[in-house]
Amino acid sequence: MKDKAAIVGVGHTEYSKDSGRSEMSLAVEAIRNAISDAGLKPSDIDGIAKFTMDNNDHVLLAANLGITALRFFAEAPWGGGGGPVGSVLLGAMAVATGMADCVVAFRAMNERSGRGTQRFGRAMVREGAAGPRAYMEPFGLFSPAQSVALSARRHMHLYGTRSEHFGAIAVACRAHAQTNPNAVMRGRPLTIQDHQQSRMIADPLRLHDCCLETDGGAAVIITSAERARDLKQKPVYIMAGAFGATDRQTQSVVKFLEQPRSETSVAAKDLFARAGIAHKDIDACFLYDHFTPLVLMAFEELGFCERGEGGPFVSDGKLLWPNGSLPLNTSGGNLSEGYIHGMQNIVEAVRQLRGQAINQVEDAEIALVTSGNAVPTTAMILHR
Repeated sequence: MKDKAAIVGVGHTEYSKDSGRSEMSLAVEAIRNAISDAGLKPSDIDGIAKFTMDNNDHVLLAANLGITALRFFAEAPWGGGGGPVGSVLLGAMAVATGMADCVVAFRAMNERSGRGTQRFGRAMVREGAAGPRAYMEPFGLFSPAQSVALSARRHMHLYGTRSEHFGAIAVACRAHAQTNPNAVMRGRPLTIQDHQQSRMIADPLRLHDCCLETDGGAAVIITSAERARDLKQKPVYIMAGAFGATDRQTQSVVKFLEQPRSETSVAAKDLFARAGIAHKDIDACFLYDHFTPLVLMAFEELGFCERGEGGPFVSDGKLLWPNGSLPLNTSGGNLSEGYIHGMQNIVEAVRQLRGQAINQVEDAEIALVTSGNAVPTTAMILHR
């Protein structure tokens, strides 16, 4: 699949706490903006890839967009783990194999004002718990933050990782949001001291270790490398993509830290080999920042540093634009721009490689984008 497909259009809605409209409306706006950005028409789109948990139906969405013939439709599971990059890779594979000519990958949701993620520590209002959750909820594990807290505390115990190390990730993302007019947290700068003084959510996770909950939508358009050369924007080529899963996932977050491989390391091994590049070639990183401890662990599992070395790795300033050697989530990410399940990080990665980002990394040529850690993971490497 190397360089056979390219992202040629990006679009998004406003990011807010209460959109006041339907998720279909958000999806249509984000996709229309991406189509316009590419210089295409809705009738040029013949494929749609989405998150399994997205509430918008492929066929109804096509009808609302004016797409007359849908030749490809697919879903990527596992939320932020499989969804953002996974849906883009499904589109790229469809284009590369001739199943479709032009595919949109999107995410649209009313996460903040709608059903969203259950609030921290609050049980869901229903009878019983299905599947693996039946073995977790009776013991008080209701929310993602609580599960991640176990993994974070184990990492601290094994390797001496400190809360301040997690805070360095939050501070970097918040700093990047301050110049981004689309960011929910613009105008609300964050220091390490602020992080350390914020309230505890699920020990050791503090408020600023947890991503936002946001209403909004984001979308990208994927087509063949050949067709991309004749379109409106500079193509951003998909250099490599990978999926990764093991038998140790969310339900085993603590044991995940002591296994020889993880979902992310499985994906990383394939990813860099397929791209034919080394870690030092990456100019900017866009990691799925749902919780700061898992971002720290992702750097380890991706091979940027050894397991247990993530704390010092993230806290020496390298993640900060403009002077850091490996800027992270330069629009603010899930932690500070808006939580569109990470799809907005892909939009930002594309803009970086086009040279159109607000916090532009000088001479950025190659970007790494990942989805998830400690759950089934998808990842890709993009280049201009």
